Amino acid sequence: MLRSIDHSGRRAFAHDPALRGFQPLYHPGEVNRCPGCGRTHWFVGRLSAECGFCATAIAMADTGMRGAGVLRRPLSRAA
Repeated sequence: MLRSIDHSGRRAFAHDPALRGFQPLYHPGEVNRCPGCGRTHWFVGRLSAECGFCATAIAMADTGMRGAGVLRRPLSRAA
């Protein structure tokens, strides 16, 4: 059930996407410019990427479910 949040003249909540502002994301396979220095050299991890020049870290746009260990079967216990 969806409910509306009544702001009643108070400051807006951060969950509103329109009020969050600019959120840079690292997109694999594209040219990504650093929001801090404008360069394009990145150290890419599983969940974030870090600029190789100024160390600005940004989140990955696609942190999907892939890679080793994603599909794990539960251990079967022999009785």
